[in-house]
Amino acid sequence: MLTTLSLFAVLAAAAIPAGVHLGFRAPRLRETGTPADYGLDFEAVRIPTVRRRSLFGWLLQVPDSTRTLVILHGWGGNAELMLPLAIPFREAGFNVLLIDARNHGGSDTDTFSSLPRFAEDLGMAIAWLKRHRPGATDCVAVLGHSVGAGAALFEASRNPEIAAVISIAAFAHPARVTEASVRHLHLPAPIVQGIIRYVEWLIGHRFDAIAPVNTVTRITCPVLLVHGRADRVVPVEDARLIHARSCGEHVRLLEIDGADHDSVDRIEDHVGALLEFLRRQCAVADSAGAPPRRGRESVEPPAEAT
Repeated sequence: MLTTLSLFAVLAAAAIPAGVHLGFRAPRLRETGTPADYGLDFEAVRIPTVRRRSLFGWLLQVPDSTRTLVILHGWGGNAELMLPLAIPFREAGFNVLLIDARNHGGSDTDTFSSLPRFAEDLGMAIAWLKRHRPGATDCVAVLGHSVGAGAALFEASRNPEIAAVISIAAFAHPARVTEASVRHLHLPAPIVQGIIRYVEWLIGHRFDAIAPVNTVTRITCPVLLVHGRADRVVPVEDARLIHARSCGEHVRLLEIDGADHDSVDRIEDHVGALLEFLRRQCAVADSAGAPPRRGRESVEPPAEAT
């Protein structure tokens, strides 16, 4: 009996790395169109990131605009999928930089994808803007979807260049996501915990350190959490948990009726609230000459947010 259990433990330990790399591999969806399909002028850019890789992106510039929104897709997504959300911000006078994370769209391949690597790529895109488009960086805001939203929150917790965050459909904690993704396998609890520990070792971060429910407590710039009430991939309760853990009125929650995890069309219906949020935060940044990270009293929520 002991021999059987020991053999099972050895096989399980050997299977965890292979299973993690297979199950957590991001599918690559390459762009098939461009912003020109929407009648937009754009510049295709390559942005250096860590580990000698580069990112693919589209820069939609507005002449003389000093405000830029950096947009990051979710797991398996790409810049093209985020274009419908980018257009209203471009029309409202914001420069928009849409990027593909590593292993996504037209960006370079790397060994694996993770929330921290999404955040690294986001940070490198902001650094590239500051270096190559300094006149467009008086106010730099970020918008992320799903894993990209978690990455935006993580990066904002450590990057003082970010003036505001719009987080769409972020999960509260990666452990909850991992447990949900393997639930159908009916694995014993110790195996599930072994998977979590291995992923933490692989990505170089404890889940507690990168979980949006925790990183939000370290963010001092304004944050707008956006979540669909019909989201069955990441339930709206995750957004409520993140909001409940936040440390002040600088974090607001906008719940959208009928929107699921990928309901860009539903979110577009509320883009006025998102625009108003960014206009207010960038107005503060413009008047102060720096990102508005000095106090929560300057932040007013959009009319539709709670």
